[in-house]
Parts: sequence; C-alpha cells; structure tokens
Amino acid sequence: MKKTYKIAVLPGDGVGPEVTAQSVKVLETVSEKYGHDFVFKEGLIGAAAIVKTKNPLPEETLELCRRSDAVLFGAVGDPMFDNNPGAKIRPEQGLLKLRKSLNLFANLRPVKVYPDLMDLSPLKNDRIKHVDLLVVRELTGGIYFGEPRKRKDGGTTAIDTSVYMKSEIERAAKIAFDLAMRRKKKVTSVDKANVLETSRLWRKTVGEVAVKYPAVVLTHLFVDNAAMQIIKRPADFDVILTENMFGDILTDEASVIAGSIGLLPSASIGDEYALYEPIHGAFNRAAGKNIANPIGAILSDAMMLKISFHLQKEASAIEGAVEKFISDGFRTMDIADKNTHRSKILGTGETGNKISVYIFN
Repeated sequence: MKKTYKIAVLPGDGVGPEVTAQSVKVLETVSEKYGHDFVFKEGLIGAAAIVKTKNPLPEETLELCRRSDAVLFGAVGDPMFDNNPGAKIRPEQGLLKLRKSLNLFANLRPVKVYPDLMDLSPLKNDRIKHVDLLVVRELTGGIYFGEPRKRKDGGTTAIDTSVYMKSEIERAAKIAFDLAMRRKKKVTSVDKANVLETSRLWRKTVGEVAVKYPAVVLTHLFVDNAAMQIIKRPADFDVILTENMFGDILTDEASVIAGSIGLLPSASIGDEYALYEPIHGAFNRAAGKNIANPIGAILSDAMMLKISFHLQKEASAIEGAVEKFISDGFRTMDIADKNTHRSKILGTGETGNKISVYIFN
C-alpha cells in the first residue's frame, strides 16, 4: 500500500504561483513514476491573503500547514505595500508568523555551481569550480526578534535588542553537524565573538555541540572575515553555521556565486514541521509573463523529498533532471547568455515540462 504525503501549497504573490505550479507539476511526475501519493491543498498567504481576508496569514492557512506533512511555499510581497511605509499590515508578516507558529528554527540554503553556468557567476571560474556549500541559519532568535524594539527621544533614537538562548543555538548547531556528517564533515561557525556577548555564547555553545561529533572539523570565523572568505575561496566551505542576522546577509552574498538566485532552493525546518521555498522572492515585475525561473522551486521539491519524506532516490531524480536540463543547453531568461540559441530559451511552464520529461527518461 503506497503512502500518502500531504503537502500544503502556499503560492503567495508575484511569480510565486507560477513557479509553485511547476514544482507541483514535477512532484506529480515523481508520484506517477515512483508510485507515491502526493495530496496537494492550497492556502492563502501574503498580499493575496490580505486582499481577500485582511490577514497575511489566515488561521485556516496555518491549520492547513499544521495538518500537512510539509509546506511548499512560493513568495510574498507586493509593491502596493512596499511603497507604503505607513502600512500596518504587510505580506512579509505572514511568512514571519508562519515560521514562528510552526517553530521553524533553522533555514537551510544550499549553493551549488553548475559547470555549464560558471560564466554567469561574478567570480572567476577557478574560484567557483566545485562549489557545493550549505548555509544553516538560525531562524528564530537574535536581533530580529529580541525585545525591546522601540523608538525614544521623540523618535530620534531607535533600539533593537539581540537575544539568544543556549537552547536555540544548540538545536541549530545539531542540525548543522548532522548535515555535515552526510557531506564533507566540515562546519564553519560564523559569529562576532570579539565584540558581541551573544556571539560569545554562540561560540561556546557550538564548541560544546562539536564535541559530540568528533569526525567533523569545526572552524570559527568572525562574520566580517567570513564575508570575505566566501568570495575568495567559496569551494573550501562545506556547512556554514550562523545566527539569524548574519545568516540573512551571508546567504544573499553566497547566492550570487551560482549566477542566478532563480536556481537556488531553501528549507526552513523545525522539530515537527518544514517549509520549502525558492529564495528569489516575489519578483512582481515578472509576474504573469512566463519568464520566472522555476528551478529554485523545483529543487525545493528535492529538499522536501530528502528531508521530510526520506525519499532520496526520488530527490536525486529531480536533481539529475535539472542537471540534464542545464547540460543540454536549455535556459530560462535569467541564465541565458549571448550564445544561447533562441530555441533553447524556455519559459516558466516549458521549463517545468522539460524537467518533468527528464525525470521520466
């Protein structure tokens, strides 16, 4: 008897619905080939939810996610809110509340460079050859959530507070070390322990977790040095572990190494739930034009199959199909160059179709 996997689908805003449709299409192909039963149910989030319910995360969407085995997410954001600094309700609040409500405490962002796309990277080929790194970002602590957060002195002084508990650091570190054991057995922990008390706790706690993983080599870097080394020698990194704000910055820096953010997936995981999404955001000006790159969303499928469902063979089939798509010369607009033949440039839907064909072949 085949197992049923319940997947909450939150397309969201901008190009989110388009790329999410392709990730669903690919999962349906996997289901057909390997005999799995994926059940998809859609929910509202972001600007789309605000327009219909005045709430960026309706309660029914949250309950849908809690009843599901995994969440497939598109993107949130809309210029009507971005251009209104006085807006009290914003699309991004929906994603933040979802992460908090599901206790998604670690964000995983892999960065892989495909040999056929190396010329798209702003870095020289000799620096990015063999890049295959993973950033583990703690997601619920630090300056983004610490209290107090306020203005004083008539609004001329602003206060944000960074707070970390040892337990928050431990659980993120454990995920990083567990993942490193399945990779190249190297963890680089990034902090600012020469200045920040939270970073001193971070470094001490990560060191204590490392003792339980004697096969993993642990290295510590200050965040400013880490930012430089990711550009100078990205292929030397395996798993990078860091706190919330540093991770937010370093993951965006690392993402440009691959040549396009449209290629990159991500996962946000907790003890009970997990959410999978491409990193590119809503990209509203491309919405409805069939030009958005769905590969990041499709590779998010692969992460979901590996992490939540433990279907390694099926995940590898998706990854292999994406690699063949690229090696055969097919491109979306963001990864095409002057040498790409027009017939090889595919739209969002056509890319999903082609990758689905490769999965079957």
